Amino acid sequence: MNQERVFQVLVGPHVSEKAAIVADENNQFVFKVAVDATKAEIKKSVEQLFKVKVDNVCTLKVKGKVKRNRFGYSTKPTWKKAYVRLEQGQDIDFASVE
Repeated sequence: MNQERVFQVLVGPHVSEKAAIVADENNQFVFKVAVDATKAEIKKSVEQLFKVKVDNVCTLKVKGKVKRNRFGYSTKPTWKKAYVRLEQGQDIDFASVE
């Protein structure tokens, strides 16, 4: 995987109440990722960017909602979410990432 693809795979961290609970209990972090990203690409990009060891990656697609506006109906885009479990003793600190 080339260096450009490493930065294209991870869109950003997904911050929610469920993500905070999962991070505390299971040592998992939630990321928004590119729709065409594979589990292997996600694992490599997290390991390279944050310099941690990844144990497991689970992915899911979040279907875009249909919203109503004055022009009729429109659909929000579908996006992909990844739950990344780190190995024991590893941690990601988003505040101090270079």
